[in-house]
Amino acid sequence: MKRFLLPFILFISALPAYASRLLLPMDDSQKNHLKAYGIAFWVLKNYETEVDWLLNYRGGSFMFQHIQKFENELIIRGVSYEVISDGQAAQVERELADPSANMDLVKLQKPPKIAVYSPKTKQPWDDAVTLVLSYAEIPYETIFDDEVLDGKLPQYDWLHLHHEDFTGEMGKFWQHRNYPWYQAQKREDEQSAARHGLAKVSQLKLAVVKKIREFVFGGGYMFAMCNATDTYDVALAADGVDIVDGFYDGDPADPNANKKLHFENTFAFENFQVITDPYYIEFSTVDHQPEERRLMESNDYFSLFQFSAKWDPIPSMLTQNHQTTVKGFMGQTTAYKKQYIKPGVVVLGENRSVGEARYIHGTVGKGFWTFYGGHDPEDYRHEVGEEPTDLNLHPNSPGYRLILNNILFPAAKKKKQKT
Repeated sequence: MKRFLLPFILFISALPAYASRLLLPMDDSQKNHLKAYGIAFWVLKNYETEVDWLLNYRGGSFMFQHIQKFENELIIRGVSYEVISDGQAAQVERELADPSANMDLVKLQKPPKIAVYSPKTKQPWDDAVTLVLSYAEIPYETIFDDEVLDGKLPQYDWLHLHHEDFTGEMGKFWQHRNYPWYQAQKREDEQSAARHGLAKVSQLKLAVVKKIREFVFGGGYMFAMCNATDTYDVALAADGVDIVDGFYDGDPADPNANKKLHFENTFAFENFQVITDPYYIEFSTVDHQPEERRLMESNDYFSLFQFSAKWDPIPSMLTQNHQTTVKGFMGQTTAYKKQYIKPGVVVLGENRSVGEARYIHGTVGKGFWTFYGGHDPEDYRHEVGEEPTDLNLHPNSPGYRLILNNILFPAAKKKKQKT
């Protein structure tokens, strides 16, 4: 009998653990929230294995099949995890399905192909999204005006708009006009406009925002931060109206521009005024100015709304976090005055005390867009030319988590929204 026992034991030990799962908690027990998103993306992309996103369960945890190479990768990347049995996983699923619990399970199935709209002259301190994508080890491709106007957008599922000024006023960085990076970006924009037979950079950017609008209408996902949010809508509203001062394009802005805006074209905002003063570094009245906000770094926070996971899965996915209150941060566009937000827009995060929205979302045609105010969630007052944020110092950043929620959202198996 003993001679049969050893081979039997060796056979059993060679088998994988029976139907066990890997649970990545996303509450305060998680050592690296940001890299956990990268793991979920990596599993989807490389192994065609579904990932369960457990909405409102321990901060929006992830769960998937326990395979040794998955566990090895979690160890390498420093992501906290728990090995749970099939029975324990079934109990979690029962908790999520309980009608009285504000939780749900969403299946992530196919990772989105990601494009970042960004100039070739981009500076390393420019963009929080590319910083966090690189840190989380989520692959993306960079495109710019030529690729957009050449019809390349349908090759992608998810598009991030780099901190671009879509009005054609070069970010109104007139005080930096002698800096090499400013001159390089100006030259890049003007050469691109000429290649496409356009006389002005403002005409180039308008053509780009229209192509992006087609992308979203057709079912694409668009995410933008800082001044890529309000200037996108300003450009659409100013279609056919000259809002750019001669300082930037050689001829004066239309003095009656604000009476000619087309708010039916915009995604998020309406009834705003365009600011045509070339020396005032603002594009419209949408942005809540520091002198109006009267906030300091010590008391600048915004709160995430709590949505019904079962009835409103999309905003629930976009607000998954281990904290419901997030540190504010400034940018060329910091926050949105609520009186200019269109009625159908979903406010995901706000500072109610000063009447501003910080994080908003909506649908256009078959697609989705999200606008997130501010420049860098871990750099309160980001200055031009500063060193890029080192995310090794902020692996649990709630503000950066909101960006990554948007990355995974397109991978979800779609459920019909019930409200």
